[in-house]
Amino acid sequence: MDRVALANEIYKKAHLTGTFKLRSGKVSNDYFDKYLFESDPKLLNEVAEHLSKLIPAGTEILAGLEMGGIPIATALSLKTGIPVAFVRKKAKEYGTGKLAEGIEIRGRNVCIIEDVVTTGGQILLSAKDLSDFGANVNHVLSVIEREQQGRDNLENAGLTFVSLFKMEELIEASFNSSLR
Repeated sequence: MDRVALANEIYKKAHLTGTFKLRSGKVSNDYFDKYLFESDPKLLNEVAEHLSKLIPAGTEILAGLEMGGIPIATALSLKTGIPVAFVRKKAKEYGTGKLAEGIEIRGRNVCIIEDVVTTGGQILLSAKDLSDFGANVNHVLSVIEREQQGRDNLENAGLTFVSLFKMEELIEASFNSSLR
């Protein structure tokens, strides 16, 4: 599936209209229910195929953020053979006290994987936590870049951010598809 067709399929599958409160606290009339495309094996495989080409050289671990980044990171791991870590919003307060489950992150080059980026707030928190646990975090990869503010916040924090799609591209792909 080419990139434009994938954008159209994601839009058709996951775009909802109504009134939605975003994690950032903002209210939007458009919402992408990422779990609708992440739970579709065909779409998830296509997303992983396209994202796999964007993984920075030298990446040793893909860090899927709880919860939406985990299926994407897992699919990318299966596609590329790069090990995956599952990153909690905060370290467990019991047992091993781990922030990242799975492979050891200390001293490794970690690329954070996320589904949708609006402000980048959780990514910034997780990047700091991963760094505090000894990971080398310089890159973030996402499926959808919802707002420019997210990119600005991540880049201002010294992270390199790459997204497969900007929100406008998904809307445009859907609009162009409806004109055919």
